[in-house]
Amino acid sequence: MTLVIKLKKLDWTILFLLFLLMIVSYFIITSATLNNADLHSNAKKQVLFFIAGFFLMSCVALFDYRYIIKWAWVGYLLGILLLIGLYILPDPISVIKNGARGWYSLGSMQFQPAELMKFLLIIAISAYLVKRNGEKLGFFRDVVPIGVIGGIPFVIIALLPDLGNAVILLVVMLGLYWIGNIKFSHVLIGATAIGIIVGGFLMLFVQFHDPVSKLMTDVGGGHWVGRIETFLQPENETNAQGDGYMAKQAKQAIATGSLFGEGYKEGPNVQGGNVPFIYSDAIFVVVAEEFGFIGSSVLLMLYFFLIYRMIVIAMECADRGGGFLIIGIVSLYVFQIFQSIGMFIGLMPITGITLPFISYGGTSLLINLLAMGLVLSIKIHGDKPLEA
Repeated sequence: MTLVIKLKKLDWTILFLLFLLMIVSYFIITSATLNNADLHSNAKKQVLFFIAGFFLMSCVALFDYRYIIKWAWVGYLLGILLLIGLYILPDPISVIKNGARGWYSLGSMQFQPAELMKFLLIIAISAYLVKRNGEKLGFFRDVVPIGVIGGIPFVIIALLPDLGNAVILLVVMLGLYWIGNIKFSHVLIGATAIGIIVGGFLMLFVQFHDPVSKLMTDVGGGHWVGRIETFLQPENETNAQGDGYMAKQAKQAIATGSLFGEGYKEGPNVQGGNVPFIYSDAIFVVVAEEFGFIGSSVLLMLYFFLIYRMIVIAMECADRGGGFLIIGIVSLYVFQIFQSIGMFIGLMPITGITLPFISYGGTSLLINLLAMGLVLSIKIHGDKPLEA
């Protein structure tokens, strides 16, 4: 297939939507960092990350994704080694940030391997499902092995501790289980098990709060305690600091935005520095306070059209592997969007999950654009089945 033909088969709607998201990201980060001299350059850096990401996305789009599926396990093992390296390498290389040892320091840049692992896990599980040829997944033959594939990085990331990104791996697994033709009885078993585990833990947390909190703190999960308390009892005075403060200030800012917002660069809570991490984890608060419900809805519509186009490409793809990859990526984005917004309106606990394509952050943005490159590659090359 010639380069000209590949360019003609690109999904220009997706490219246009990504360009719009870049513009939104630039202006929102500019407003979020307006009164912080140390962060003034973040908006320009974000554009540079976008440019680098668009180049990377283009390279992946023009490359046949089916070869990536064939080498999926090499990427998966590389991702596992990068995660293990966080525990082994010394402090100047493996650094602690926001309470988690989840970053490699590369001079002035920092790289978060958990972000890459989400992408590599989608490819690995998709490669496994391709071999099943659409057959119903057997419990011990398929469901358990896929659980192990996702469970290994889940445990490693959760112990960093980075529960937010660890949970995303589970969501990706659930999405791929579904598209991989899992039996309904296995869904019931899994849902029941998850319900018992989560419900049992929350019951123990509430009934035996002090000993459970102490145990979690002793094993390095002290920040989990604060986030769970904030989620379960957001108005409790003991949660007035840390995550509780962040959640309270974010809700106040969102309420202030009302229908039309306070105006660009005019949000009193945003410009007053009342909300921590406003340029990254809490970036949605800027949109909600300064552009209100209308502006927030416009942003959600952009996400809707992006995900809609991805699903259309998956449905039109003749190769099962392409469909699996896209559903994994869609699962990733849907959960991240829901979590990034839901944690500031009381629907989800506070985590460090960023809003795709909007929040400031080089690693997450580059990985997201890498994933979109895979989607575009499927659009270009997915018109015939994967050859052996």
